Formats: sequence, C-alpha cells, structure tokens
Amino acid sequence: MRTQNWLITGVSTGLGRAFAQATLAAGHTVVGTVRTEEARRAHEALAPERAHGRLLDVTDHDAVARVVEEAEGTVGPLDVVLANAGYGLEGTFEETTMDEVRRQFEVNVFGAMATLRAALPRMRARRRGHLMAVTSMAGLMTVPGMSAYCGSKHALEGVLDSLGKEVAQFGIHVTAIEPGSFRTDWAGRSMTRAERTVDDYDELFEPLRERRLKASGNQLGDPVKAGEAVVRIASEERPPAHLVLGSDALRLIGEARTAVDEEIRAWEDLARTTDFPEGAQL
Repeated sequence: MRTQNWLITGVSTGLGRAFAQATLAAGHTVVGTVRTEEARRAHEALAPERAHGRLLDVTDHDAVARVVEEAEGTVGPLDVVLANAGYGLEGTFEETTMDEVRRQFEVNVFGAMATLRAALPRMRARRRGHLMAVTSMAGLMTVPGMSAYCGSKHALEGVLDSLGKEVAQFGIHVTAIEPGSFRTDWAGRSMTRAERTVDDYDELFEPLRERRLKASGNQLGDPVKAGEAVVRIASEERPPAHLVLGSDALRLIGEARTAVDEEIRAWEDLARTTDFPEGAQL
C-alpha cells in the first residue's frame, strides 16, 4: 500500500481526532490543524515522525492558504485533504441570531471551501488527489431546532456534489462524509446553543434539547470505526461521492429522501403545468 500525505482540519477532538488517529495507524502522514499550542503538541505526540500540527482558524482564508502551501513544501504533495473543522449550533430559526447564523456558515461552509480551494490547484496540476469534507446526516435530512446547522451542511453538500463533477476530469475524487450520531462531545460540551427567547417553542424544543444532552456520550457510533472507514475509501480506486456513517444515519437519511420523493410524485401534475405548451425554444 502506498503511503499518503493527509491534511485534516480540526483534529484536536471528536471525529477529527479519530480520523487523524486512524490515518496515522495506517502508516500515513497527517498534517493536522488545531486551535491551541497544547492541541498541536497532543497531535504530534500521536506519531512524532508523521504527525505534524499546525495552528489554524479556518475562517482566516489567507492563513488556510499559507498552511496548505507550507504543508506541500515541507511534508510533501498532499494526497488527501479532509475539511473536518466545524461545530453544531442548536436553536430554532426564530431564536437564532443572524450573527450566530453567519458564524455557523463561516466555519462549516466557507472554512471548508477555503481548505479545499487551497489544495485544489496543486492536485489539478498533478492530475490526482482526494478532497473530502465532513457534512453530516443533517446535510441530507433535517431536524427541528437546528436550522442553521442543517442549512450549513446542506450548503456544503451542494458545493461538494458540484465540485466532484467539475474535477473528475482531472483524476480528483470528492467525497462528502455524512456521519450520524457518534460518541463524541459534539452534542455536549462542543455544542453552541442559541439563547431561548420564545416560549411558544417550549413544547417542541425542550424535549429535543433534553434528549440530545442525555444522549451525549452514549451515542451509537464508534469514532474509531468511523476513522477506519474514511481511511479505507481513500485507498479505493472509485471512492464514493457520499459516505454515510452509522445505521442511524442510513435510516434517517432514507426516511427523509423517501418523504421528498413521495411529495414530488404527489405534486408532479401541478409541476408539469408550468411549461410552455410549445416546449423549449432552442
């Protein structure tokens, strides 16, 4: 097996750390980005010869470009770039402020885009590479009380799907990673929660928040196995454009897509009435 050079953003905790650990365990090299010096040292301690830590805020797009350029120059050509950095924002649409929404998109969407854009020109020149980003099962389905988060992940899904069609001609693969609920602190300490301001949502929202807090640390998904799955697809000749992780994600995404398909079929007669009767004028 050929060893690979990876760049993974957000490797200090959660799935990002699991991805880095699995990649290193497979014998690859990982440039991992973190937010603190302590986290950088912790990452490098995983494999002193092959784990390289870099301080980075993915919302600083110039810094993202510098980190990618430096990694290419010192570690070597990047085979896989995984935009993992992101966070969850809980709150109903009406209660979530626009500043909170902007911050969510700055990290989850624009930070990921900046990371992939920085790596793309060199991969295109080499005519090979694999671009990945972590979306979520919430990129293909939705839940109430997380409109900004679901919106950011749906947006990233659209970017990745289109990007994959653009760069396939250059031998570059693009994969959206869609995890379900994994046993990390994503739903606990790491979750950002909008302030409650509208009592009308109490009956709907409070049980959802309570269940999410109760489930934190007890989720179905094993981060170690998620890491192994991601490493596996990086060695596939034809990796998937969508990698769903977790049986809960499979079920919930399947239900959501079925509901959309059924509604489209229910209203297809009305949809057809909006065409000009003479057809397209080419």
